[in-house]
Amino acid sequence: QDNRISIWSVGDLGNVGLNGEYQGEPQLLCDIRHNGDVMDMQFLDQERIVVASSTGDVTIFRHHQNNQTLSANQRWEKAHYHVDRQASCGGAACTGVICNNPEIVTVGEDGRINFFRADQKDPVRTIENADSSTLHAVTFLRTTEILTVNSIGQLKIWDLRQQRNEPSQIFSLTGDRVPLHCVDRHPNQQHIVATGGQDGMLSIWDIRQGTMPVSLLNAHEAEMWEVHFHPSNPDHLFTCSEDGSLWHWDTSTSVSEKPSFLHQGGRSSTYFSHNIINQSVVSAWLSNDPTKDRMEITNLIPNQTLSVNSLDVLGPCLVYGTDAEAIYVNRHLFA
Repeated sequence: QDNRISIWSVGDLGNVGLNGEYQGEPQLLCDIRHNGDVMDMQFLDQERIVVASSTGDVTIFRHHQNNQTLSANQRWEKAHYHVDRQASCGGAACTGVICNNPEIVTVGEDGRINFFRADQKDPVRTIENADSSTLHAVTFLRTTEILTVNSIGQLKIWDLRQQRNEPSQIFSLTGDRVPLHCVDRHPNQQHIVATGGQDGMLSIWDIRQGTMPVSLLNAHEAEMWEVHFHPSNPDHLFTCSEDGSLWHWDTSTSVSEKPSFLHQGGRSSTYFSHNIINQSVVSAWLSNDPTKDRMEITNLIPNQTLSVNSLDVLGPCLVYGTDAEAIYVNRHLFA
């Protein structure tokens, strides 16, 4: 009933103990009330967070680092709505938000796609009936193209340079129209896309060819809520599910190509060596059966029972949230 946006500090990076673990407990820096359920959120820049609400509102909150407070910076009320924006209960849940500063794209249960700019009050553009079903997630393919997934198993590409409100391409899972809940694009190879949905399957797509996934991989026993390529080491992929599992998919071909962590100047910052992003690694995702000889899968939470609802990953750090009303941080992904 009472929802909040919170900013946490998860330990001082410069303060590492003998065994490499971080000193200090996570600290709540500030929080602010939020109207409706938080459906999705993303940092727009260092200070601003864009939040999608079940009421249909989209809000930008600013984090004031000098005095550790949060304030609502801008709000688009009922950016998503079913019948009538003016009706008191007319809002439709905003299910997904993606940012490419200053641009913000939102999707919702109403099948609308909204394009906002952080510095403008009115939407730059709205595609009214982009979809007849619920849009669950959205991501940028490149600066001029976005990708949406919907509740009947379709993936659609929208070219923002075109004025017509039709997708430039439609891809679909064969047969069953299984709802897709999440999507992520490979950070270097923009034609490689991963999706997950209601049946827990991981689908890998090559949007340059065909309209069906390149591979379907058996993954979770219930809905897959989130999928993420590692941003700097994309032969690693992470998925989490309603069944309480969080899987690490590793297609790196050999041990020698595992990331090298360089400790510079005594600070524990992490850098990936660039030679790991080679062609053979990339093609592993596109082989007909990537699991055959070059994929390791690890469940990172072996005895978890409650749903793992979201995850994010950066460097050697993984953070995930569960129905246990707890947030977990794993700092040793590649240890």
